[in-house]
Amino acid sequence: MPMSVTRRPNRAKARKAPGTDSEARLSLSVQTGDSAGVWPVDRSQLRRWVKAALQADALLTLRLVGRREGRALNLTWRGKDYATNVLTFAYGGEPVQADIVLCLPVLKSEARAQNKSLRAHLAHLVVHGVLHAQGYDHETDAEARRMEALETRLLARFRIADPYALVHTPGSATP
Repeated sequence: MPMSVTRRPNRAKARKAPGTDSEARLSLSVQTGDSAGVWPVDRSQLRRWVKAALQADALLTLRLVGRREGRALNLTWRGKDYATNVLTFAYGGEPVQADIVLCLPVLKSEARAQNKSLRAHLAHLVVHGVLHAQGYDHETDAEARRMEALETRLLARFRIADPYALVHTPGSATP
């Protein structure tokens, strides 16, 4: 299940509906950690996914990591001793500021297990992380339904199937 490290909603003034033509300004840094491998899509595709989910101006970093770094971050910040698929470190303020960490080995394993392409799974978790950075969460069933519906609508713009199409528990980002 994707996790957000902070749960402080970002109340940026210049909100827009995700996926609308109103353009939020974006400063995007793309990084690769040690032993992470290479990004399976190019920077321009990552930028399109991020922009689709933005509701306000943002300073974001996407970091691709290997299992060791993913596990260390999850242990340090969440007390969980395993690598998870995505961690969002949201710092609050205006513009939206966050680091979104994606663990490539976990993404590959999950994509195989869920019988979906790595590209589709990566798109989902990038969008998921960007929404977390803006204060969305899935702690309650109502929050989960709202966030999942928004993710599904945004991913459809890229012809990516509903990641929640399989029966699952509300609030779990991966069926």
